[in-house]
Amino acid sequence: MKLVKGGARPAPQRRTAQLSLEAKVLFASVGGLCLLGLPIVLSASAPGAILAGGSPWSYVIRQSIFMGCGVSAAAIVSRTPLGLIRKLRFVLPVVAFCLLVVVFVPGLGHYAGGSSRWIGIGPIQVQPSELMKLALVVFAADVLARRAKRRDQWQAFVRPLFLFMSVAAILIVKQPDLGTAIVLGCITFSMLFAAGTRLRLLVLPGALVCAAGAVVAMSATYSRDRLLSVLHPFAHASTTGYQVVQSLATLGLGGVTGSGVGASVTSWGFLPNAHTDFVFAVVAGNLGLVGALVVLAGFGALGWAGFRIAARERDPFARFVAIGVTCWILAQAVINIGGVIDALPVTGIPLPFISYGGSSLVVALVGVGLLFGIARHQPEKVQK
Repeated sequence: MKLVKGGARPAPQRRTAQLSLEAKVLFASVGGLCLLGLPIVLSASAPGAILAGGSPWSYVIRQSIFMGCGVSAAAIVSRTPLGLIRKLRFVLPVVAFCLLVVVFVPGLGHYAGGSSRWIGIGPIQVQPSELMKLALVVFAADVLARRAKRRDQWQAFVRPLFLFMSVAAILIVKQPDLGTAIVLGCITFSMLFAAGTRLRLLVLPGALVCAAGAVVAMSATYSRDRLLSVLHPFAHASTTGYQVVQSLATLGLGGVTGSGVGASVTSWGFLPNAHTDFVFAVVAGNLGLVGALVVLAGFGALGWAGFRIAARERDPFARFVAIGVTCWILAQAVINIGGVIDALPVTGIPLPFISYGGSSLVVALVGVGLLFGIARHQPEKVQK
């Protein structure tokens, strides 16, 4: 023990904060997925950029900028008191809903790829539906934490979240963007289930959501054909099943170890949307089964860390935020990968941290920043 000069009082010892295992796993898994995404985006986008007369580095440079912005925002959020985040429980939804409406305003909304999902001017485009995922998590976590003792009451516990999700889903499906609406549904019902809501209170809204989704999907010819083509994609190989067939071919060509980053021929126009919706196929084509398993392991590690952080948290709001963020990212990853391997219909949502896209990457990293901030305040080991 070190003594202070001129007395016997010991000098104060400096305490070093130790991150928990869950925080370390979360950091490693998300960092690994982001770093893997850069060369994959380069491999998937460079041929198309060259054929369009642009620089092969254009997409990966923009993705690097997005990643830098996302990491910076995540670092700030992780050090922001969770009480301050909770005060935004109404501000975030209002902003997100307003932006979703602005998407349909002529001159402000940006139409591309058959959808009107973006707003902005010139190269700066923002996708409001991504912000809605974060807004839903914060709003739902606050409601579930404040009304925990009323979990058996439909009006107080289930109805606010159901109405929030329904209005947001209607605006998003109108774009149209069925995939993001499904993710919002996964977030809502997973958080309600984790809060201990009785299943009888979830059966009716769950059935209504599924029925409404089926009606919406089957009402439009294009979406109906895409949903049905998942059963027999090779029967529609030249039309609605083209992307899935090319994706499966890419997965098969990759083999066990892949052809190497940038060596796969599928990026030269054979696989549409290779750097966004079908980036998992590019991973398998370039890095083979090994690379695909690494990506799955990364999301598995993220899920383990996220749910462990939630299980160790005593503050209800923080616990529900951790559950919401984890379910959001895992649900989006499952839906994307399921579409790539023809296990689920293709919905057009990106693979978190790997697919090219600014709004998706930045908002997902902000969500991880919230999760990491919760983990930072937890002890390295749980006291028994």
